[in-house]
Amino acid sequence: MSREPNCPVPVSRLYGFLLIVALCSVALVARAINLQVVDTEQLQEAGNDRFLRDVLIATPRGNVLDRNGEPLAVSTPVDSIGADPVRLLEEPEGVRELARALGADPDDMERRLTQKSKQRFIWIRRRLHPAVADEVRALALPGIEIRKEYRRFYPAGEVAAHVVGFTNIDDVGQEGLELAYNDWLQGEPGVKRVIRDGAGRIIEHVEVVRESEPGRDLNLTIDRRLQYLAYRELKSAVHKHGALSGSVVLLDVETGEVLAMVNYPSYNPNNLENLRHEALRNRAVTDVFEPGSVMKPFVVAAALETGRWRPDTPIDASPGWISIGRFTAKDHHNYGPIDLTRLITKSSNVAAVKVARDLEPEQMWDTYDRFGFGDVTGTAFPGESAGVLRNWRRWKRVEQDTLSYGYGLSVTALQLAGAFAALANDGRRRSPSLIAGADNPVESILDPGLARSVSAMLETVTGPEGTGKQARVENYRVAGKTGTSRKSSAGGYKERRYIASFAGFAPVSAPRIAGVAVVNDPSNGEYYGGAVAAPLFSAVMTGAMRLMNVAPDNYQRMVASNDSAGGGQ
Repeated sequence: MSREPNCPVPVSRLYGFLLIVALCSVALVARAINLQVVDTEQLQEAGNDRFLRDVLIATPRGNVLDRNGEPLAVSTPVDSIGADPVRLLEEPEGVRELARALGADPDDMERRLTQKSKQRFIWIRRRLHPAVADEVRALALPGIEIRKEYRRFYPAGEVAAHVVGFTNIDDVGQEGLELAYNDWLQGEPGVKRVIRDGAGRIIEHVEVVRESEPGRDLNLTIDRRLQYLAYRELKSAVHKHGALSGSVVLLDVETGEVLAMVNYPSYNPNNLENLRHEALRNRAVTDVFEPGSVMKPFVVAAALETGRWRPDTPIDASPGWISIGRFTAKDHHNYGPIDLTRLITKSSNVAAVKVARDLEPEQMWDTYDRFGFGDVTGTAFPGESAGVLRNWRRWKRVEQDTLSYGYGLSVTALQLAGAFAALANDGRRRSPSLIAGADNPVESILDPGLARSVSAMLETVTGPEGTGKQARVENYRVAGKTGTSRKSSAGGYKERRYIASFAGFAPVSAPRIAGVAVVNDPSNGEYYGGAVAAPLFSAVMTGAMRLMNVAPDNYQRMVASNDSAGGGQ
């Protein structure tokens, strides 16, 4: 069978093929010219996306300082490790080396990197010890980035923890003044543009896009010396009496500035690993309690304002008890006929009730209200409680009776300190303040002469016949009031569960410091305010007088002491 000869390719098909090739070549050349000459942005953006990055410039928070410029919170630079998961996973052995350097489980680290593989950056470990950071840096792994951050350090530790608070891993305030003044302290991080190599390492700093703004310092009214003193004495008292907790507050009488505010138990803000939630509370401003007899000076002040009562106005406290509805208020003894001053000296419940029954409810409530009870103090501290003081229109007769000796209302330790500071300051009240230089106007809430009369009564409490003898401070005149209140519960009051307190000020001749000591639930036998809280007040105030260089004013006691020691010249 013969084979037909090959047919030649038509010329038109050859020309068509050449035309297609030529058009493709022209299109490729045109596209190259367009990208490299006319439209370079797309290639530039693609290159930048791979190698050019904007990164944050960490900035330190402002320092928290005490009234003398001593640090209570500072920021120190630390290294933190981050990574591009995709690049790091390209070297499985590198992942294991990194895990070993950080003391982590290699499988867990690889699993986490895989789960986050769609992200361009994740944190691996933050706030490293410098030696560990250097070890990771020496590995030179692809995708690893070591960034500078700042870590908060609290030099006073647990002593100032409840006032200062702490920040989280991102340096954002979580508690205390770190939270309340976070915007003031935080500052603004900067932005810089850098070039990275194929392994993700920064090889060139291009420019600073935005300068960082460090946080501003926060100056407190707290005196770190007094803070340490008060905390040491409070901790000792809580342990001595087997108590659940306690608080001490010291105020500058004239300015209302908080000189010390401590609570126990506390916590270490430098190590929050085993932190218990209940330890976070600043009990001096968040926890309320029925104050008991420390309220008696205020019902006496209300009585003096009527003009019907004087310090020597007689009251019959016989037979040592008085009926209040279904209940009975009792004194420790039958004091018989006493006067308004002796009511304070001996802390007579019977006499206090009889005074209250002579007052109009509105007038008694108004006095309590003016001294700040039932309202927040104005410190702006997170979680501060206003306490409870019901409006007089809702009072029943029994409520007015019990309010005279400190039941039926609730207060905080800071409120009590502010009220006693107002008595010490001749009836002029300033809201307690924690920030140095805060606008803190004075308000006249009680006639100066009446305030001095109440102060003179309160000085008898620390005298030979008073309930607060153990609150004395050697060589200084001290005024104050003891308080012992039963702890309340859902069904009434708990048996043998008490809150012991003492509130007062010194020196009486020219009051400088007002203070409150509260001990919650003492369990080692003693529970009266005069036996538990008064000695704590004395220990704190003794140290405070010395540290603040306050001149002694109890000259008679000083002379008697010198005479007994063989002086007297």
